[in-house]
Amino acid sequence: MKITYWSDFACPYCYIGNTRLKRAIDDLNLDVEFDIRAFELDQNAPKDVQSTTVDRFAVKYGLSIDDARKQVNQISRLGADEGIDFKYETTLYTNTRDAHRLMKLAHEKHPELAEKLATLLFDAYFVKNLKLADHEVLLKTGIEAGLSEDEINEVLNSDLYNLKVEEDENIALSAGIHAVPFYLFDGKYSIPGALSYDDFKSVLSQINAENEVDDDKDADNCANGVCAI
Repeated sequence: MKITYWSDFACPYCYIGNTRLKRAIDDLNLDVEFDIRAFELDQNAPKDVQSTTVDRFAVKYGLSIDDARKQVNQISRLGADEGIDFKYETTLYTNTRDAHRLMKLAHEKHPELAEKLATLLFDAYFVKNLKLADHEVLLKTGIEAGLSEDEINEVLNSDLYNLKVEEDENIALSAGIHAVPFYLFDGKYSIPGALSYDDFKSVLSQINAENEVDDDKDADNCANGVCAI
């Protein structure tokens, strides 16, 4: 099964959704190929921290500071329910373009490391509360994932993979994808948003069953006096 998904490393529901999805995949013992696509929630986000998460929530949704904090902490509890030491309120909101470019490096040259890097980038933002625009943070995270220091620096000190990131976002835009996470299963079944663990498990089971039926259709067999050739 191939799962293509668009996400941003500053998106809490992306981290929560991916954690639920991977747990369902493990519990069903499925063989899955991931295709990670870039989606910046704010392409114009600053390189340096300029506001708190609570303040941004209050302004964006027209909430009081107290109500904004309650909403943020509610999302953190969803992450905690998935076993993540989720600290959404104290995240350091900055630009994520370079993090996506680093992911493109992994996806193109070391696909076996891509999912590990994605998890470490989410963890850096939501658990360690690090700045994802900081090249030192990205360097250490990339090395921890298994990428070489030289490869990482080559990307961070250039505009490599900029076009790849923009291509992912243009594909999303043309497909009407305006929010993340967004999942596409086997190029046919789309899921907008972070489903519950049970719902992900149900979707995966259904798609896997359909794939097994399709495989059977291709098998050599004889029926009603006629043999397939």
